[in-house]
Amino acid sequence: MTLRPRIHDLYVARTVLLSLAAAWGVLLGFDLIIAFADALNSVGEGDYTAGHAVLYTLNTLPRRAYTLFPTAAVIGCLLGLGGLAATSELTALRAAGLSRLRICAGAALALGVVTAGMVVVGETAGPEGDQRAQALATAAKSRDMILARFSGLWAREGDVFLNARTGVQRGRSGEGWVELEDVRLYEFAPDGRLLSLAQARIAEHRAGEWTLREVRRTRFGEREATLEERAEERWASSLDAGTLAASMVRPRYLTTAQLGATIEHMRRNGIDPGPYAVAYWERWFYPLNVLALCLAAMPFAFGQLRSGGFGKRLFAGIVFGLSFFLLERLAVNLASVYRIDLRLAHLLPPLLVLATSWLLFHRRV
Repeated sequence: MTLRPRIHDLYVARTVLLSLAAAWGVLLGFDLIIAFADALNSVGEGDYTAGHAVLYTLNTLPRRAYTLFPTAAVIGCLLGLGGLAATSELTALRAAGLSRLRICAGAALALGVVTAGMVVVGETAGPEGDQRAQALATAAKSRDMILARFSGLWAREGDVFLNARTGVQRGRSGEGWVELEDVRLYEFAPDGRLLSLAQARIAEHRAGEWTLREVRRTRFGEREATLEERAEERWASSLDAGTLAASMVRPRYLTTAQLGATIEHMRRNGIDPGPYAVAYWERWFYPLNVLALCLAAMPFAFGQLRSGGFGKRLFAGIVFGLSFFLLERLAVNLASVYRIDLRLAHLLPPLLVLATSWLLFHRRV
């Protein structure tokens, strides 16, 4: 069997890609509408307007496309191959001497190309767009905070300017707080003279108060500088907690390199990387999950979907994608709780799905 794409491979690939594009467009359209409606809830906060909501939503488009692609791929695969089965075109291809494996190879080739493109988007346009969106929203909602691309978060508390490269929102909704790492604070006099420079390992913002831990502060006099070290400092904050929390870039929206550097930094400082580690391995296993999910769905096109209509194939695709997602979430959550290697948790679901699909594939005529 030659592996060079032939006209039948291109025909199957085109059919699957058209179905994928349709499913992807519908899912993305609904997601954008919901995201825009949610962004409109912030209109009126500071200088935030409906125009900011539009720009915020558009900037997150690449990341949303990346996130929705696996679901769109499996739905598109079932719609495309199921449509060919319903019109007996798969039967004609089988009668021409093509094996089911070869027919599936045409669809897998197209999906592999698009998946490679989405991996690139997930490392470039996705994180960059999300960071631009966060910076735009933060600057519009509060005049005392900005989010810079390379230097991180900048916030003003009276005459004190705070800078943090990384941060994360912790706790539950209503009881959460923002935790910043590697924080620098610059205190200025009314005439613009630098009074002190401080560095804190961690800064927590909760209940309208800052708590700084492991603080090293240098105070500048007219002719001397003195060093102070404190285990903890507390001072009141006038910053809006919701806006500060919204300015934090979520781990899954960082690039793989940024996630790796953050995990290494947190481990050196004795901090549990938690969601950063989960997002890091999700990025590595993204291509395998997409291809495994789609390959596992293909055998169904040769069986019961032959006599099914559009609604049946669409329903099967949604259920199949949702089931895989729930299985993966369950495996990752259990691994996080019981301290199991996250690589194993991300590897088992696609292997289990592929093994089940392989058995079904060989049982179907």
